[in-house]
Amino acid sequence: MSTIRVLRVIARMNVGGPALQVTGLHDGLDAQRFEQRLLAGDVDEGEADYVELRAPHLQIEKVPGLGRSPSPIGDLRALLRIRRIIKTFKPHIVHTHTAKAGVLGRAAAFGKVPVRVHTFHGHLLHGYFSPFMTKRVIGVERAFAKRTTKLVAVGARVRDDLLAAGIGRPDQYVVVPPGIQLLDPPSRAAARAQLAIPADALAVAFVARLTHVKRPDRFADVVHQVVRERSDVVFAVAGEGDLLDELREQLADVEDQVRFLGWRSDVETIYAACDAVVLTSDNEGMPVSLIEAASVGCPAVTTDVGSAREVVLDGQTGFVVDVDADALAATTLRLLADDELRQRFAVAAREHAAQHFSRDRLVSDIAALYEELMAESDA
Repeated sequence: MSTIRVLRVIARMNVGGPALQVTGLHDGLDAQRFEQRLLAGDVDEGEADYVELRAPHLQIEKVPGLGRSPSPIGDLRALLRIRRIIKTFKPHIVHTHTAKAGVLGRAAAFGKVPVRVHTFHGHLLHGYFSPFMTKRVIGVERAFAKRTTKLVAVGARVRDDLLAAGIGRPDQYVVVPPGIQLLDPPSRAAARAQLAIPADALAVAFVARLTHVKRPDRFADVVHQVVRERSDVVFAVAGEGDLLDELREQLADVEDQVRFLGWRSDVETIYAACDAVVLTSDNEGMPVSLIEAASVGCPAVTTDVGSAREVVLDGQTGFVVDVDADALAATTLRLLADDELRQRFAVAAREHAAQHFSRDRLVSDIAALYEELMAESDA
């Protein structure tokens, strides 16, 4: 059986779901069956580098200009570089991740690589651009979907949103949820000692890149509403971004009840220390932070965005609420007030995550997809 050559292209390996999934595939796919090369641009200023933080073993070929920020000259250089690599590597499959890499990688591969796959880890249809720019993004994605062999969506809701926008055909899509593999978490007591969270406090995690779409301002509103009702709650904020300083200012009056942890490689420690996790985003794909929390048995309160409902089973492993600070705060208080409910959710969350979001399942799904596409290509 011959080796399948896979060229994987991602705009940047910043901390987040796409980098986590790319790393899982790079590490998990059978090296005897799949020869992989990974291309990526540089992370943006203020972002954490996933490779430095969590995957220093990963071999990446840096492509100048492939990073997130658009630049006509840089984009052209990146396109030509990818084409040169395609010419020498001769991949059977080009698999792109994230929007800009999806455009440049598929443009470089069209007519030269038999199988072209793109993964939508989310989409840019809500919360990112003006209506005019959103229409342009949709137009580009529609055009490139026609040049793509298979479109991978991380969740059914993500797929349905894209189809509703006219991006791709139903038969082009396959849903492949994320898969994770965390280290064994420390004990609750040990985790709290590391994070300076009192043993007798209730703790809520907020794990996110602190940028507009994640709505740290809404999170600040939730914090204020919760601490007005309860003085025994501590919030653990893991992540940084362009709105970090603004969030610190918004929470200055309750700073004794907030821990700013920065970027951390040991996210399992955060969830082990906390009684709940809250997500306040305007838009998501399949929120990996909620999957990580569930795998450690940390129940969630999340806005009803993207495929969040596919991770958090409402009323079974946590709560899914309207995109509204009052609803988030009231539901968080409800969860914190009920020890038995949290324990029941914790057990169910661990079981759901183990069954549906393991790295082994992700690798198996993608390996099967590659095999199927190669068989169709050879037919």
